[in-house]
Amino acid sequence: MVVVPPRFGLRAMTGLCPVQVRREIVTPVLDLIGLGGDAAASLLTGTALAETGLAYIRQVTDGGPGLALGLWQMEPFTHDDIWATFLPAPRLAGLRRHLLLLRGQWPAGAAQMASNMAYACAMARVKYYRAPDPLPAATDAVAMCRMWKRIYNTSLGAGEADPRHVALFQQAIGT
Repeated sequence: MVVVPPRFGLRAMTGLCPVQVRREIVTPVLDLIGLGGDAAASLLTGTALAETGLAYIRQVTDGGPGLALGLWQMEPFTHDDIWATFLPAPRLAGLRRHLLLLRGQWPAGAAQMASNMAYACAMARVKYYRAPDPLPAATDAVAMCRMWKRIYNTSLGAGEADPRHVALFQQAIGT
């Protein structure tokens, strides 16, 4: 968490700047893996805002650290399942190559998502991509929030497609 001391004349802030996350991480990563566009960039920026407020790299629970990793809070099981059951398809060879380009050598596997924002973003986009649903319109925050809840957060997740979360997707659209 970044806290700017008041004596510098700036207001205190926490987390990362959504505009910079979208411009410097989300858009270039999505373009690299061939799954970009305004709708995808807004969905992924909104997902990070909804999952972590762009402030946490490991899930925070009442009982201590949780399993989910990175700004997009993907669990290792989901990461490993994508690699085992979705990415082996021959039609996805190019996508696999791009993911391997983004993935570092250390730490291994899903642990990459805690320290490698580009890789975590790409894996979050792949999670949406493997679902049959088309992306919502680039300016439809309500549909993006519903997609996040249905596909990404799932019925088991703590998030809700409520006005508070819709506002986060609206913020992502405006970045």
